[in-house]
Amino acid sequence: MSLDVPVWLDRVGALVARTRGLWRRLGALESRVFAEELAACPIDRPIYITGLARSGTTILLELLASRPEVATHRYRDYPPVFTPIFWNRAFAHLYRGDVPPRERAHRDRIYVTPDSPEAMEEVVWMAFFPHLHDPRRDNRLDRTVAHPAFERFYRDHIRKILLVRGGRRYACKNNYNLTRLPYLLKLFPDARILVPVRDPRWHVASLVKQHRLFCREERRDPRILAHMRRVGHFEFGLDVRFINTGCGEAVRELEALLARGEEVRAFARYWRQLYGFLLGQLEADRELAARVRLVSYEALCDRPAEVLAAVFAHVELPLSVRERDELAARLSRPDYYAPAFTAEEERALVEETGALWRRLAEVVRAAA
Repeated sequence: MSLDVPVWLDRVGALVARTRGLWRRLGALESRVFAEELAACPIDRPIYITGLARSGTTILLELLASRPEVATHRYRDYPPVFTPIFWNRAFAHLYRGDVPPRERAHRDRIYVTPDSPEAMEEVVWMAFFPHLHDPRRDNRLDRTVAHPAFERFYRDHIRKILLVRGGRRYACKNNYNLTRLPYLLKLFPDARILVPVRDPRWHVASLVKQHRLFCREERRDPRILAHMRRVGHFEFGLDVRFINTGCGEAVRELEALLARGEEVRAFARYWRQLYGFLLGQLEADRELAARVRLVSYEALCDRPAEVLAAVFAHVELPLSVRERDELAARLSRPDYYAPAFTAEEERALVEETGALWRRLAEVVRAAA
């Protein structure tokens, strides 16, 4: 299956992207119009799912979104993510409600419809923090950050998603939040955070597979590349952008490796840098560590009932035995691809990830 961007979606998405300032104002207007209804929607223990792409964040989002009290962004919220109430009440019929599920563009056994949960929040972040995807700048946000305009808009935005979906708990998948966790806790001290962790051999194989797939598709149809930029997905493809965690030289080294065709070493080193950054934060910040649960992707697939019980307990959502078993039946390890590295690539993978993987695996086991 190819990733197709309908003409209307491409044109409206381009319009929204060109006029973000206008849409910010429309979002603020929407907040004023529905102020009374929004005031009745408290933000209670928001749930954040984050990690390096291909770690299992999407399946965790889908599992949590199966709960009726959980509200998330959906595919149908794009393009005008800034005004979810106006859009969903007036124009969301543009997405047919009877569309049969189809495998998403990643070709990873996840089937979606316009009503499937999806990562759409980044569109809002980019409108207020233009530097977040500039690899030449530090992309981290911590407790020292203060952006009243964004914080007011963002809180209202979460309430709008709760209102539109009729939920009580907001859940968000956003891989880029991995470098914003202290800032998110500053905004929401009662937040619950899930970070899936995957064996780097399989994780890097998946990243390389997706990078090649999206590069091919984006060359075939430039609208796909434009769409990925507008929704804030730079994890792979022709415009892959490595997150700058405070060291510009490290980003330049990753870019050089990728330019030389050393994809495995590039993504393996990126894996090490991001999860090393995360471990450093957890070790230095007890408050953050108490809110974060590391979730083994392999354990989720192999022992789903056990891991699901722990995940739902961490985020404080009810889960009956029947519901747990129904969700567990959906989980298994991927069987549609396998790592196929050369001997040189295998050596590069171990060199880049071996030491941190042993350390990270111990932390994950201790948290289980």
